[in-house]
Amino acid sequence: MAKNPYLPRPRTVLLTTLAAGLALATGAAYAGRQCETAKPTPQVIERGMALAQRTAAALDAAYAQDGTRVVLLARAGQDLTKYGQTWSHVGWAYRTPQGVWRVVHKLNQCGSDRSMVTRQGLGEFFLDDLWRYQATWRAAPRAWQDALWQLLQDNGRALTLHQPRYSIVSYAWGTRYQQSNQWAIETLALAAEPGLRQRAQAQAWLKLKDYQPATLRIGPLARLGGRVGSANVAFDDHPDAQRFANQIQTVTADSVLSWLDRLDAAARPTAAAGMIKI
Repeated sequence: MAKNPYLPRPRTVLLTTLAAGLALATGAAYAGRQCETAKPTPQVIERGMALAQRTAAALDAAYAQDGTRVVLLARAGQDLTKYGQTWSHVGWAYRTPQGVWRVVHKLNQCGSDRSMVTRQGLGEFFLDDLWRYQATWRAAPRAWQDALWQLLQDNGRALTLHQPRYSIVSYAWGTRYQQSNQWAIETLALAAEPGLRQRAQAQAWLKLKDYQPATLRIGPLARLGGRVGSANVAFDDHPDAQRFANQIQTVTADSVLSWLDRLDAAARPTAAAGMIKI
């Protein structure tokens, strides 16, 4: 496995201690959020770890039932209901040969215009001041699950289509920026078609497979406020006609989950999806 500073070497245990949780507070990457100066409270740690443990149990049950070892895992880190969205962020969770679930996902660096891809345990993935302590998951499409499982453990390949320039509302069919959910589905395309070398090729594959991005209604004042107030918000990659019509097409967690439901419906195993909450 190639070494890379963006992808820490996997740890083999789920974070379960208060000390481990507090250590994470020094991290500098969040899913489109500003960095928090306050350490997580004991209640935040307790609830995050409880959600992680329930998620691990659910994924272990799916693995025992039909061998599912890669899932798209979604969390609700922010309240996006005004945009008609339930989930804010997704990552690919995979089961290691040692039986531990790890999550590979893309994170914004402290509200800046930069991002990184990282590998975390379930405890770290949920150790955030979540808006809602719930999670949902979908099994990776059976046809590409093995290829994706191998890709996620290869640091170099996991970064093949990573674009460090970040905008939380990046255009779904653009390549100037890339947000977290966008990296996830483009990386699935890479697993399905290993010969891909460019993001535009991955996006062409996604169109062929009928992925449909979400269209968010964001008016000019909100766009101006977001652009001026946050380095991780940019609209200049969206087509003028759509932008001036207040129609922002971007890759949301909800749209990815819905697409996976359609994509794998015919060959969906029994344990292909789930909801976890505390």
